Amino acid sequence: MKKYIFVTGGVCSSLGKGIAATSIGCLLEARDLNIRMVKIDPYINVDAGTMSPYQHGEVYVTDDGAETDLDLGNYARFTSSPITKASSITTGQVYQEVIRKEREGHYLGRTVQVIPHITDEIKRRIVRVGEDPEVDVIIIEIGGTVGDIESVPYLEAARQFILDFGKSNVLFVHLTLIPEVGGGELKTKPTQHSVKELHEIGIQPDLLLCRTPRMLDDDMRRKISLFTNVEEKAVISAYDVNTTIYEIPLVYHEQKVDGIVIEKLGIPKKKINLARWSSMVGTFQRSKNQVKIGIVGKYIELPDTYKSIYEALFHGGLANEAIVELVKIDSQSLEEAENPEEILDAVDGILVPGGFGKRGINGMVRTVQYARERGKPYFGICLGMHIMVVEYARHVLGYADADSTEFAPESKHPVIALLADQVDVTAFGGTMRLGRGETRLNAGTKIREIYGSDVIFERHRHRYEVSNKYRKELESAGLIIAGTTYDNSLVETIQWKDHPWGLGVQFHPEFTSTPLEPNPLFGSFIRASLDYGK
Repeated sequence: MKKYIFVTGGVCSSLGKGIAATSIGCLLEARDLNIRMVKIDPYINVDAGTMSPYQHGEVYVTDDGAETDLDLGNYARFTSSPITKASSITTGQVYQEVIRKEREGHYLGRTVQVIPHITDEIKRRIVRVGEDPEVDVIIIEIGGTVGDIESVPYLEAARQFILDFGKSNVLFVHLTLIPEVGGGELKTKPTQHSVKELHEIGIQPDLLLCRTPRMLDDDMRRKISLFTNVEEKAVISAYDVNTTIYEIPLVYHEQKVDGIVIEKLGIPKKKINLARWSSMVGTFQRSKNQVKIGIVGKYIELPDTYKSIYEALFHGGLANEAIVELVKIDSQSLEEAENPEEILDAVDGILVPGGFGKRGINGMVRTVQYARERGKPYFGICLGMHIMVVEYARHVLGYADADSTEFAPESKHPVIALLADQVDVTAFGGTMRLGRGETRLNAGTKIREIYGSDVIFERHRHRYEVSNKYRKELESAGLIIAGTTYDNSLVETIQWKDHPWGLGVQFHPEFTSTPLEPNPLFGSFIRASLDYGK
């Protein structure tokens, strides 16, 4: 029988349910269990693809082209669980499917209601993720907090899992807050109320993860246990770590979280192997080299917009036993700066990530010109590669108005243009070039050397590409086309000639980077930046 673990949150959002859920997954995998991760987002959007980064943060893209919540990126970094479209469930998807079935007469004239039709569809989607007979445990994170009106159908569906599969096969983990008030006193009242709300829904948590600034003492844990009806040993201190989020599975293991989970679910106990994970955390803790990487982007003030980029840079630091200091630079500020060199001189390497819209683009162009002419390591991802082409066309080819049709449809030299299959697209949700794609790397190029392979597979999320109309002209002027699609029809990666490290890629290598297996591009980029900073 499959085992189901539901992770819920209380008091307030952004407590770290995703990290908690995937840390448990990490520990169960270390006990040789085959797991799957699921994220439920209660918003009515079908997916995260059309949501503003100001509201939602990063959009994480899966191999099969799903545009999902950034928590799925954490799942991929902490576990080896395959992340697919089925791993992301939203209210929009659920209602869309139920309404489709109603229109097609599947319900035989019955009144369609939240219970049982919506809850049945939620349960069907969760169960589907674990259809593979090799899967042992499915971990489901329910977004939002207990008490949110949007979350009620999901909590009801979770409660019904006990009836459908038996209590011995269902576990509830609740993440809640123990705030610190004046004088350093920790308060349990928010946790008590949060669990009380769960009780009213009919759910008794089996494990409490208490977000707190420091370790809870035995008296505090005993008090929480009495008020919440949770065993004292299952009241866990999810305290703030001082080094890296990748330490959290080790913190949970020290408090026997994985042991409690397998005991309560009746899973045969296997010896845990955390050697690789502990070694990785140890590498981070003892790293002494430091490198400054400038991130020149459009949404720098938002901590989650470039989440996978930031994590992949840290992974690149791990590969070089170096601590990466992120210097976040708003590209619009570089447009207005009299001497942008003063800002850019302070970093050892520069990365321009993806993005949409024309705001701050000229600041990025100034950045790229600086990096190209100064020989400073530069990494352009998606939009960051487009800017490389625009800058090259303007300052090497001499086309002063060279641009992308995304920003300047009237440009006489549109070196970046809309993909042919995007010209007549009017719907924006899920219509970009999305998901895993094959790239052929050309012999003798830097990127071919880095990957050590002629063919690579990385994920895409874009509508615009290098215009083939200018391809030969750019190559004749010295810009190196380092890789293309299988049929050579689209440019996938470019390289500056006679530059120590100047690469642009159309794909998003940050989505395939993990702390145990850093994406090779990030490892190489950090190494080049370290060398530059010496």
